[in-house]
Amino acid sequence: MSEAGPLAVVLAGGSARRMGGGDKPLVDLAGRPLLRHILDRLQPQVSLLALNVNDEAGRYQPFGLAILPDSLPARPGPLAGILAALDWAASAGAGHVLTVPGDTPFLPPDLARRLGAAILAGAPAAMAASGGRRHPIAGLWPVAAREHLRRAIRDEGLRRADDWARGLGTVPVEFAIDPFDPFFNLNSPDDLVAAERLLDL
Repeated sequence: MSEAGPLAVVLAGGSARRMGGGDKPLVDLAGRPLLRHILDRLQPQVSLLALNVNDEAGRYQPFGLAILPDSLPARPGPLAGILAALDWAASAGAGHVLTVPGDTPFLPPDLARRLGAAILAGAPAAMAASGGRRHPIAGLWPVAAREHLRRAIRDEGLRRADDWARGLGTVPVEFAIDPFDPFFNLNSPDDLVAAERLLDL
């Protein structure tokens, strides 16, 4: 991993069905797209950023980042986004790539550093955990695992990110939830209201 931080990909393919439709990362949060809050948290921690997006990629062009569609057909879920991130990192010659979900505006400022420290300590992969819950989309993954993941999705029907993470021997890295859980994800209008309040803390 570079001293400037790892490569990172935001999995931005979620829809906002419970928030009036459209792309969840583009939902307005305190006057700015939700994705902009995520990028502001993530960009200082990483060396290069990209977005995993499938539909209407043009809506994400204003963010000025590389757009990575899923490399497997039939939309097999977030693991396909992680695979797209691994393929992109491999093409850049990187050994690892950080992935984060596209609906978590409060990512911790030391996410990349702490997951990277777990890798340096010998973990085969590392993912975030908080409040007793694992967050397998927020993880630092070895590029060497990409062909195994591709086969698992395509040939074995693997769909759950946590199952893949456990199979890799991924080490969970615990983050504090005081004053709030940094992996709070937005799924409803009530969550948006709560997130706006948290931005003022």
